[in-house]
Amino acid sequence: MSSYVLGIVAALGVSLFVIEMLRRGFLREKFAVLWLLVSAGLVIIAVFPGVLRWAANLVGVQVPSNLLFMMSALLLLVVSVQLSNEVSRVEARTRRLAEEIALLKRSLEERDGQ
Repeated sequence: MSSYVLGIVAALGVSLFVIEMLRRGFLREKFAVLWLLVSAGLVIIAVFPGVLRWAANLVGVQVPSNLLFMMSALLLLVVSVQLSNEVSRVEARTRRLAEEIALLKRSLEERDGQ
C-alpha cells in the first residue's frame, strides 16, 4: 500500500471516528470542528502531496515532513491550551455550585432550627 493511499485512509478514518463520537454524544461540537478540520487538512495533503511541498517552500522549511511535524506540535499545543481553559472553567463553575449548595444547606438548617 502506498503512503498516499495510507494517508487518505488514515485521514478518512479519523473523520469517521470523530463523526461517530459526535453522533454518540461523546464529543462536543466545538471540539469536533477542530478535529474535522485537521482530518480535512490531512486528506488534502494525502491527495495532493505537492501542497505540503509548496507550503514548506513558502515558509522556508527545507524538508516538508519537518513542516508537518511542526504543525502537529502547534496543533497539540493549541489543543492543550483549549482543554486547560475548559478545565479551568469547569473547576470555577463546580466551586461556585458547591458554595451555593453550602449556603442553601446552611439556610435550610437555620430555618429548621427556628
